[in-house]
Amino acid sequence: MKRVDHRLRRIFRLAFRLTLLWLLIVSCSTNPADQQVERPVVEGVEVLAIEPAEIDEVYETTGNIRSERESLVAGRVMGVVTSVLVREGDMVKAGQLLVTIDDRDAARRLHAAQMTLESAKQNMLLQEATWLRYKNLFEEKALSRQEMDQVETQKNVARAEYERAEAMADEARIHHSFTQVKAPVAGRVTQKHIDAGSMATPGMPLLLIEETGSFYVEAAVGERLREKIKPGMAAELVVDRPALSQQTTVHRVLTSIDPLSRTFIVKINPGNLPVSSGLFVRVRIPVGKKEAIVVPAASIVEKGQLTGVYAVDDEGIITYRLVRTGATYAGNTEILSGLTTGERVIVKGVKRALDGGVLAGGKAR
Repeated sequence: MKRVDHRLRRIFRLAFRLTLLWLLIVSCSTNPADQQVERPVVEGVEVLAIEPAEIDEVYETTGNIRSERESLVAGRVMGVVTSVLVREGDMVKAGQLLVTIDDRDAARRLHAAQMTLESAKQNMLLQEATWLRYKNLFEEKALSRQEMDQVETQKNVARAEYERAEAMADEARIHHSFTQVKAPVAGRVTQKHIDAGSMATPGMPLLLIEETGSFYVEAAVGERLREKIKPGMAAELVVDRPALSQQTTVHRVLTSIDPLSRTFIVKINPGNLPVSSGLFVRVRIPVGKKEAIVVPAASIVEKGQLTGVYAVDDEGIITYRLVRTGATYAGNTEILSGLTTGERVIVKGVKRALDGGVLAGGKAR
């Protein structure tokens, strides 16, 4: 009897396992396409069918804002720098004191020259008074011509010595003024080459000042475009911080080629961009036409490190599609890969789009 019960239990367990196996097979064989997926409905968007378009072929490079005029402030006397009164970035006025140099030697030289000048002046006045007195005597026939000529020679020598002393005093005065270095123009200090305690020498660069009011963007361009880029051509400047762009024109083209980089320099008007020397700028210059797939720049959606658009299929289902983008110019972005002609993308109301959603009405329009 016990053996019969044991066999029955084994049979029941086997039947139970077979039933579970059958249920598992049935569930796995169900077609997912037969199941209904509840998709969120998206409204208030505009869908555009992609068509090839003729666009500007844009050359992109980088540049920096430069001042059209710069003034190098150099030392004009030898001496120890006692103070530097400006820093890089400071705005200065024409004639403003910038650097002082130890003036003790120059002051002693000036003092000696002034003393010599005063002595020469007194001697000249004395000789002129003597000559005038002797002249009266000569006219009264109380003095010989030889004596008169001798007095006149002494007067002329005294005059020459005075003029020489005056020139030396002027030179000493100018030399002393060089110990106070002043701004030759109004502008911004962009470079500082010395500090207090440094030894200044004649011709040594001390500071560089860029004059205000005249700036341009300087960019290096590949030599293959030397014959294409001309003054007056359109250009776009883009600054990242703050995010600004400016439509402008090419101002000047320097056609000489740098032998190392194989580039030439293009100068571009900064337009209304806030100018500051050295500011990094992205430069875009249209150099021709080409056929490409483009979408409005506003339809590009960044998700972290991903770049994509919301594509819409024939059933109205929305999918976030990864794309590789090219240049953006005049509000349109070139699509290098990820989209083909005839596909539809959401171009307005992008913030309302949902990956996996469906257009209201179910069909793309």
